[in-house]
Amino acid sequence: MNDRPTEVPDDQRKSAGKKATGGGQKPEDVVVFLTRRDGKCAECGAEFFDGSMIRMENDQPHCLDCADLGHLEFLTRGNPALTRRATKHSPLRAVVVQWARARQRYERQGILVTPEAIDRAEQECLADAELRASQRERAAMRREGVEAAYVAEVTAAVRAAFPGCPAEEAARIAGWTCQKYSGRVGRSAAAKVLDQGALRLAVIAHIRHEHTAYDELLMREGDRRAARELVWPEIERVLAKWVAGR
Repeated sequence: MNDRPTEVPDDQRKSAGKKATGGGQKPEDVVVFLTRRDGKCAECGAEFFDGSMIRMENDQPHCLDCADLGHLEFLTRGNPALTRRATKHSPLRAVVVQWARARQRYERQGILVTPEAIDRAEQECLADAELRASQRERAAMRREGVEAAYVAEVTAAVRAAFPGCPAEEAARIAGWTCQKYSGRVGRSAAAKVLDQGALRLAVIAHIRHEHTAYDELLMREGDRRAARELVWPEIERVLAKWVAGR
């Protein structure tokens, strides 16, 4: 199979709309092709070129006017809500597909519907745009609330395990290690169940950067393992102090 719709068997052409990416079409849907080659309408002789829309009937290409689809407007893919509503409001519609050479299949490019259907769909989308924005905002607030509660819980766990750790530093440790998408220990499954080992790793990392000369050593020497060994005694000293509550 190549990219020339006029050379595709009629039974395959009829099923192209249903098989096109972004499917959901019914078998009886009208299918219009974005052609990739020049040609002429089998009925009126009008020329069409690469990118023209044609309708195949009895294995012959027809322009949209001769296929009684010329009064429809093209609505490109990309806005599912608008497409869904325009499809619902249009008494006549067609699925527009194009042959994708790389994937060797037809892919949906959009639909043809009446201008009135597009206008009505756009009005409906505008009418509930504020509602959808409000729903997204509430969902974001809920997520932020859950995240804030988790950070607060981790902060409390750090203070419980290391009572000598200043409150401000405990909050900074929790906020840093629980940062979303960071991959840090606070985002691990162990930390989410407040595993003591995971919390200890977070505290050690904080002490290493904030209470020792580790960063300077790493910058100067470039040897991470050696720099960690050099600052480990100081880390142990701060850990002991925080565990003892002093």
